[in-house]
Amino acid sequence: MTNKLTVADIAARFSFEVLTDARHLARQITVADLNRPGIELAGYTNYYAENRVQILGRTEISFLQTLDRTVLAERIAFLCKKTTPCLLITRQLDVPPIIHTLCEQRGVALLRTKLSTTNVSSRLTNYLENRLAPTTTVHGVLVDLYGVGVLITGTSGIGKSETALELVKRGHRLVADDAVEIRQTAENELHGNAPELIRHLLEIRGLGIINAMTLFGAGAVRNIKKISAVCHLEMWQQEKQYDRLGLDEETTRIIDTDLPLMTIPVRPGRNLAVIIEVAAMNFRLKRMGYHAAEQFSMRLTETLEATKHAILERFQEDFDETDP
Repeated sequence: MTNKLTVADIAARFSFEVLTDARHLARQITVADLNRPGIELAGYTNYYAENRVQILGRTEISFLQTLDRTVLAERIAFLCKKTTPCLLITRQLDVPPIIHTLCEQRGVALLRTKLSTTNVSSRLTNYLENRLAPTTTVHGVLVDLYGVGVLITGTSGIGKSETALELVKRGHRLVADDAVEIRQTAENELHGNAPELIRHLLEIRGLGIINAMTLFGAGAVRNIKKISAVCHLEMWQQEKQYDRLGLDEETTRIIDTDLPLMTIPVRPGRNLAVIIEVAAMNFRLKRMGYHAAEQFSMRLTETLEATKHAILERFQEDFDETDP
């Protein structure tokens, strides 16, 4: 799912001056990229990114002022397509009246800002990339463990919220409980947060709704966190073979990103909070280059090779002694 954004949203967010009728602000912005239509204003019309916010800076306005009225009208009319969200004038530059007239006629919002072209381009791009990023909602709990964002998933009632409560008591931070809104802000980068309605809240069966920030302080919560790994809780299945070494690393896909997946079987007597806490620490060690399971496998291989070599030597000695 992609969020919807209108010209009115960016005008309000950056306090842009609106030079045309307010009804034109209803046009939607569907892409985060911006366009400076320099080559289009020069007359090259084979390609035009019409669905982007069009930015006119000092260079573009200066060039337009050198054109005669007929050519200027043709070039601006070409910019004002049905899918063009808006024209944005930077540096509080004076707008030629023909631009204002054509924008009004064609229903394209005309905005103006005091910011420089480079400054507004950077700010607007970051804002649009964040707002237009693909999003999804996952049933689970998101916690910050030693700086690692861990998404805890599992069927309803398996103990996700209770585990999160224990982790918060152990000094870690809660991001979201029950519903986690996930946004892909960049390639292979996911950020999660709680819906506004349930922010900082935990639902504990038999106890009800509790506010983690009120009970444990502001240091026990955070609003948003990058997701680095997923811990999936499932009921222990006697016939299922679970990974005991950690050499077989699984992944799960959320939106377009693959995340490491750790499946943790649940049964009485297992301290899930401690297990997930250690899983986060082990994940950090792997990112730092130390893999305990691989180190064990290497030591085991070396031991087996040494034992094999010793047995072969002993066999050779016994063979030499019996050889006539």
